[in-house]
Amino acid sequence: MDTIIIGGGQSGLAAARTLLDARLTPVLLEATDQATGSWPHYYDSLTLFSPARYSSLPGMAFPGDPDRYPHRDEVVAYLARYARDLARLGAEIRTGARVVAVEATGQAGGEGFTVRLADGTTLSAPTVIAATGSFASPALPRLQGLTDFTGQLRHAAAYTSPEPYAGKRIIVVGAGNSAVQITYELAEIATVTLASREPVRFLEQRPLGKDVHFWFNVTGFDRLPARLVSSPPTGPVLDEGIYRQALRDGRFDRRPMFTRLDGGAVVWADGSREPVDVVLLATGYRPHLNYLEGLGALDDSGYPRHDRGLSTTHPGLGFLGLEWQRNPASNSLRGVGRDARHLVGKLKSRLGPRRLRAVV
Repeated sequence: MDTIIIGGGQSGLAAARTLLDARLTPVLLEATDQATGSWPHYYDSLTLFSPARYSSLPGMAFPGDPDRYPHRDEVVAYLARYARDLARLGAEIRTGARVVAVEATGQAGGEGFTVRLADGTTLSAPTVIAATGSFASPALPRLQGLTDFTGQLRHAAAYTSPEPYAGKRIIVVGAGNSAVQITYELAEIATVTLASREPVRFLEQRPLGKDVHFWFNVTGFDRLPARLVSSPPTGPVLDEGIYRQALRDGRFDRRPMFTRLDGGAVVWADGSREPVDVVLLATGYRPHLNYLEGLGALDDSGYPRHDRGLSTTHPGLGFLGLEWQRNPASNSLRGVGRDARHLVGKLKSRLGPRRLRAVV
């Protein structure tokens, strides 16, 4: 086999197509039973924040009206079709193949890795790309009183629909797109407050009648090097006006972050104590790279040591699909293809005349 890819989400699929275009034969290993990444597990009402015309992976346009905002299930269907097309083009896709460890096996100054799977299988490869996303590693903030909280504590990763929360008092923690979308739909059947450390920053979805991604594209913003753009703690919420109007109308409210949890209540900054049924954390995710923990390629916080996707500790190791890996679009459907081409090119140049043998 020329290439092994582990991770069958949008990043792994983009890597597979890029390697095929480079006349290499990839084998893709996916831990679940289908190569569609985390998309089937996102909440039911999720729609893309970018129109279909800006939501394609390399070599296959997103089908249908290019100006619509595709639903989660449409993305799942698109990725499944993309995987079938890869197989038709010569990529072997193996599902149910979970990586548990990657070990360095090369001599000093050289590349080489052993990839260990949960079923005991081992694979050897001179280069590795970690493209396993972040959905499996929800980011949990430090909350005083968390261990003694008697209400329900959920992360957005476990949220699918509002129905189980009908009639409850809910605090959604976060200030990003998912936090606002979830708060908006929960407010139909529950009493909801959005709590965040900073005010929500709204960005007009269609300035001057064009989607904001049109302007990102024509101005080159999506391609700006990450080092030239200040990465905000939380990105702006794209809004055609419905979320801001709901906030003004009192459909839900936004408050500064509470100071602590106290039994079955939250304690707000002014000292008031309020009973709540549910605290739902829409606080993002961390890179899911536990299989690299023994390699020495991660920092003390579990984040990869890299320069625009290329490991700074292991010459043959690369990363794909990280947030702000190279530019603002790096971990999105519209941007991961560019990063894949960049990374594969870098790995090939490091290998010199040798063939690229493995991508994880």
